[in-house]
Amino acid sequence: MGIVVQKYGGSSVADAAGVKRVAQRIVNTKKAGHQVVVVVSAMGDTTDELIDLANEVSPLPPARELDMLLTAGERISMAVLAMAIQNLGHEARSFTGSQAGVITDAAHGKAKIIDVTPGRIEAAIGEGAIAIVAGFQGVSQTTKDITTLGRGGSDTTAVALAVALKADVCEIYSDVDGIFTADPRIEPRARKVPRISYEETLEMAAQGAKILHLRCVEYARRYDMPIHVRSSFSEKEGTWVVKAEDVAQENSMEAAIITGVAHDRSQAKITIVGVPDKPGEAASIFRAVADAQINLDMIVQNVSAAATSLTDISFTLPRGEGQTAMTALSRLQESVGFDSLQYDDSVGKVSIVGAGMSSSPGISARFFEALSEAGVNIEMISTSEIRVSVVVAETQVEAAVNAAHAAFDLGSDEIEAVVYGGTGR
Repeated sequence: MGIVVQKYGGSSVADAAGVKRVAQRIVNTKKAGHQVVVVVSAMGDTTDELIDLANEVSPLPPARELDMLLTAGERISMAVLAMAIQNLGHEARSFTGSQAGVITDAAHGKAKIIDVTPGRIEAAIGEGAIAIVAGFQGVSQTTKDITTLGRGGSDTTAVALAVALKADVCEIYSDVDGIFTADPRIEPRARKVPRISYEETLEMAAQGAKILHLRCVEYARRYDMPIHVRSSFSEKEGTWVVKAEDVAQENSMEAAIITGVAHDRSQAKITIVGVPDKPGEAASIFRAVADAQINLDMIVQNVSAAATSLTDISFTLPRGEGQTAMTALSRLQESVGFDSLQYDDSVGKVSIVGAGMSSSPGISARFFEALSEAGVNIEMISTSEIRVSVVVAETQVEAAVNAAHAAFDLGSDEIEAVVYGGTGR
């Protein structure tokens, strides 16, 4: 049999009992004849607790030292998991990200993987051992410092190792049985999706669904690595993330128009009021935001008022970067000549995603009608070939998700959407 890479999230190894349960599952995979490489996240809420500790001792923790601190969580997990496996009579060897050959750039807190040289991992599994790798971390190619990949980065570690090792599959374990048509915590009738394309998963993740780390899906799509999303708390078949043509081959009939509904409560909205409608002003505004290293999501510019030749520009961005953006834009007020800035951090985004919508007229109309009937007011709209997103008041996010889910008949009559614990990561 081939190599299987398994990744376990923090909720799966939240305590000693969870570690023992995961160890038994890993040993069972080994007994089935596979070579097993495991990527593990920090136990439970360890990463959040370490961030809180850092903020208590320093209002602005140095990025290098923060990375050194945060990687301790995964090192704890890998060591105790290796102990639990050895207690079951199987050899296990734990490796940090750098020992596993995960090479990154030098961007602390959001490093990108630029190479994987898994020589020590290959040696370990070649000698019959189970390799346990600390996720979320690597080592900078230039500075040789320890780096972290950003929240959810253990998913990316797992896929990158699977690609480098030419594994048969990358299994991502969390506390739900797969990818659902909506967050089971909001929509109890959410239905598990058996197979979903990389493209649809990318859209779901980008729109806020806590399914997989966005970069992990991009990596898997680039190298055609199948991902099996499943629960560590059950033995059920999960959701396979594969090429779009493989999804089509699986279905004898055309796939559903809409695959799922995603939501994001971590957004904020900035409106720049009274921008002079002339060449170069929008460029100046967005250059200032880009220089502040802020990624924008939805952007809307109103039609210029004929009487004043002024327009309003609105955009959404991560809530945590809102004040940084406001500060950067305030410096432009005199040079650009806009009237004022408005900041709203009480918004959320709701999106419908599905490859079938590109050939199905009326999808947007049905979506907007459902929101209207639920009393949900739309503040902004954005579309792509396989996605329609709206910004609504944060208090209306749940109603919007439920309305969209019902409008496209995505629910299941079976009680299937079980959340076993944790936060879904």
